[in-house]
Amino acid sequence: MQNRLGWSNFGLVMNDDLKQLLQRYSGCEAGQATRLKTAGSNRIYYRMACDGDTIIGVEGTNPDENAAFIGIGRHLRSQKLPVPEILAVSDSGMSYLLQDLGDDPLYELMGSARESGHYEEEHVRLLEKTMSLLPDLQFKGGSGLDFKVCFPCESFDRRSILWDLNYFKYNFLKLTGVEFHEARLEDDFEAFVTLLLRDAPYDTFMYRDFQARNVMILDEEPWFIDFQGGRRGPIEYDVASFLWQASAAYPDELKTHLIDIYLKSLERCRNVSREVFLKNLFHFAMFRTLQVLGAYGFRGYFERKLYFIKSIPAAISNLRTLLDAGVGADEYPYLTEVLRRIVDLPQFALADKGDDGRLTVRIISFSYRYGIPDDNSGNGGGFVFDCRGLHNPGMYERFRQFTGADAAVIEFLEKEGEVQSYLDNVYRLVDMSVGKYLKRGFTNLMVAFGCTGGRHRSLYCANHLAEHLKEKFAGGIRILLEHREQNISEEL
Repeated sequence: MQNRLGWSNFGLVMNDDLKQLLQRYSGCEAGQATRLKTAGSNRIYYRMACDGDTIIGVEGTNPDENAAFIGIGRHLRSQKLPVPEILAVSDSGMSYLLQDLGDDPLYELMGSARESGHYEEEHVRLLEKTMSLLPDLQFKGGSGLDFKVCFPCESFDRRSILWDLNYFKYNFLKLTGVEFHEARLEDDFEAFVTLLLRDAPYDTFMYRDFQARNVMILDEEPWFIDFQGGRRGPIEYDVASFLWQASAAYPDELKTHLIDIYLKSLERCRNVSREVFLKNLFHFAMFRTLQVLGAYGFRGYFERKLYFIKSIPAAISNLRTLLDAGVGADEYPYLTEVLRRIVDLPQFALADKGDDGRLTVRIISFSYRYGIPDDNSGNGGGFVFDCRGLHNPGMYERFRQFTGADAAVIEFLEKEGEVQSYLDNVYRLVDMSVGKYLKRGFTNLMVAFGCTGGRHRSLYCANHLAEHLKEKFAGGIRILLEHREQNISEEL
């Protein structure tokens, strides 16, 4: 059994807590359940058939998070907001049953529009409905809510902001290898916190993970899920979270339109200055982008979840756009300087240049001292060729100022002939893979050459493979050439 959301019976071992809850609530057995694949959550979801209908069963992993979802969910439901009804909760509080909202996340329904860049009337209408409902979630959701139920904190405050900024620092920034002055960065973190909190205290509910993946479409109307991280907070955060969702890639014109839709809907709740709102919004978009990069770094690089690694280039593109617009240049200048160095890294410099559907071959030279490069396409590798068996020009003082692109080094490497024999074998292997990839419609292949310093042998080999492929597959492939340790990248 399989549908568009990826339901399947893989590893179906429902825990006793949920089994007993299901039996007590409906009298149905767990054998009628299918499990849902998830990406960023440790919770386990099941769709369970019972008496001709279906319900959703959830196994939670954190009692406080469960309590937050249940408490917030019941309150939002009492406010007549479109969230799933909580049908039953186990005595332990670790399992619960939900109304089934179907198989159509807004994100999936936008798939064809994302690919083409053209949003049909039906797409825009669903997005408009979603943004129109957001003020109700924020103001009705905040009215009468006991924020003490929120997890891990009640409010968007100094501590929670610093959590996210340090999440970015330790799970993404430090992994890039970009050097920075710790104290100056922390000073700008403090300035950023002060800026984001200038309108505090807040009386509104901040959804926090408001994005198209957490909006279900049922009978052409939006319904909202996964609000367990919600807390008291600013209205701008949710707008930024939705419109700057990295993988959604909404065009600027559509973003502007949806902001207008939101502000029009907001009028029934509160009068705000458009100018002030927009100025604040871009800072929240910057903050949300850093938080997302921290999450992608943790989920992708530490937990090795492929989806999050593949999402990094889109988030980098958002970050680059915000920096180019001057966001934060006056308010937290050192932080923006560090961020600029990140987006200008070779592995990110070409991340948002686009693709015309051709196979992209990324060729890299590197030093083994600093590790084998990651495949940022999300495909998990490719070829890694070790050049350290070749005679090393770096052993000789006269060559140390040069690279593998300089005539003196080229002459040295080619004099003995071993590098040509080495490359001939490389060409045969890579040519075969490129040919197969083209036939099968694959879009990415990485080829990396490593040596001791990433300066002579690996750089020479990377350059020559790039020229070989450019000549052999003239125009049929896209070639990205990167010399990591020399901080050089180009497209051939």
